[in-house]
Amino acid sequence: MSEDIKYTFENKEYRDTYRHTVSHILAQAVKRLYPEVKLAIGPAIENGFYYDFDAPFSFTQEHLNALEAEMRKICKEKLKLERFELPRGEAVKFMEEREEPYKVELIQGLPEDAVISFYKQGDFTDLCAGPHLDSTGRVKGNAVKLQNVTGAYWRGDSSKKMLQRIYGTAFPKKEELDAYLERLEEAKRRDHRKIGKELGLFMLLDEGPGFPFFLPKGMVIKNTLIDYWREIHRKAGYQEISTPIMLNRALWERSGHWGHYKNNMYTTVIDEEDFAIKPMNCPGGMLVYKSQMHSYRDLPLRVGELGLVHRHELSGALHGLMRVRCFTQDDAHIFMTREQIKDEIIGVVKLIDEVYSLFGFPYHIELSTMPEDHMGELADWEMATESLKAALDELGKSYEINEGDGAFYGPKIDFHLEDCLGRTWQCGTIQLDFQMPERFELEYTGADGEKHRPVMIHRVVFGSIERFIGILTEHFAGAFPTWLAPVQTRVLPVTGRNADYAEAIRARLFDAGFRVETDSRNEKIGYKIREAQVEKVPYMIVVGDKDEEAGLISVRDRKTGETTQMELDAFVEKLTYEVSHRLN
Repeated sequence: MSEDIKYTFENKEYRDTYRHTVSHILAQAVKRLYPEVKLAIGPAIENGFYYDFDAPFSFTQEHLNALEAEMRKICKEKLKLERFELPRGEAVKFMEEREEPYKVELIQGLPEDAVISFYKQGDFTDLCAGPHLDSTGRVKGNAVKLQNVTGAYWRGDSSKKMLQRIYGTAFPKKEELDAYLERLEEAKRRDHRKIGKELGLFMLLDEGPGFPFFLPKGMVIKNTLIDYWREIHRKAGYQEISTPIMLNRALWERSGHWGHYKNNMYTTVIDEEDFAIKPMNCPGGMLVYKSQMHSYRDLPLRVGELGLVHRHELSGALHGLMRVRCFTQDDAHIFMTREQIKDEIIGVVKLIDEVYSLFGFPYHIELSTMPEDHMGELADWEMATESLKAALDELGKSYEINEGDGAFYGPKIDFHLEDCLGRTWQCGTIQLDFQMPERFELEYTGADGEKHRPVMIHRVVFGSIERFIGILTEHFAGAFPTWLAPVQTRVLPVTGRNADYAEAIRARLFDAGFRVETDSRNEKIGYKIREAQVEKVPYMIVVGDKDEEAGLISVRDRKTGETTQMELDAFVEKLTYEVSHRLN
């Protein structure tokens, strides 16, 4: 590692060490101000840190403000952090004397040969493996922010006590903290749940937690994405199928889902036989392949399905369209020979690249290799992994390798797209699978006349169409590209005298295939324009007496806010080009 970044936030190890030290400073501040509070754990996390506390009161914003002030004092005190170790018995006694039961439990749960270490800073000592900065003075007190408080079960176990988790973040400079907090505020403004409600796209109701309702405008977006999906997959040589939403237990046992995934499945009994609503499309796809004989000449066989799947999620994990209990998965399975693996991977990577590039998403790729708990022969895994690498290398794609993070049935490639706020979302994935064809005894007849087992790829592009809509909503802040917008144009007559002219314009645009509305309400034109702006309509056509007399229209562009007078034919031509080329 370059010395230039060793002690900067570009170095993840240093970043985590810095924030871990800040979590200790928070714990010290809590013990100074509220000595009756008991300490649990306080790690660094991706964007900051947290610490869990058992307090006889609820932490409020006033408490957080007081704690921030105390933390700044501790930073100014420049307390040295000193590490020391204790034998198990002494360590337990040390924390018992300080009446810290959670620390005692942690020590007692450590392996017999574990090194039990502590870090001391001034009047405060905490059980910790480290590492830490050498002094609290290294932390910039004015670049620390306590953000919020949530509930968290001790050790993540719902049968144990609910603690209070204080989340915070810290940076080496106040300007960096301010920039980060501004990004968070922008994320709140772009929250798809808020925008979805404002624009009438979808709704989430208590009658169906985790089961989103799509409203007419939301269905326009969903269907437009599906139409695009079908178009590019038809060009790429895919066939589309549809498999039942519910299948019997025997199928799920054969696929392995009943044994490994049953807790996430919704089950029922029909005619005294167990059934499950599908959490994945793959087993149904296996039955489709198996329904007829196949020759090597039929391969590769590319089969897509827009299947509605249901997966149980804990209520606390649900989040708008991002984490739901039912969603449309844009699945596809490719059945092929071993010799075809590399070329098929290349084709899928190109397809995913085309989609993400259309929306302006940069992305990075991760290749995950054989996990410790896996099925199949080592030689198959090595051949599959090398095929994935060769495909990415041939395309000139850079990628990270996640050793041991593949699925139990095969290595995989994951695509992490980045939105306009710099957040990453794992959407596309390509997974090689030798096991499912084996479990379902899939076969094809080779050139030698013998039966052979095909290799299979599972792959998704959007992942979940509903989740992808959530990502797009936040990425575009509801101002969808014209080709995707629920309403592409709104015609705004200035007065009632212009209503017939406005209707004629609407009819022409509608007949040309555009999504168009007319706002003929008896309201001032300024009000109508503002409302269309709030609803993120790409183009507003304002028509008054002068426009009507000249046989022209005044087009207001959402992006620029400028109004241009033109002929209707010219606008139709402009809109046709923009929509047909799917311009952003």
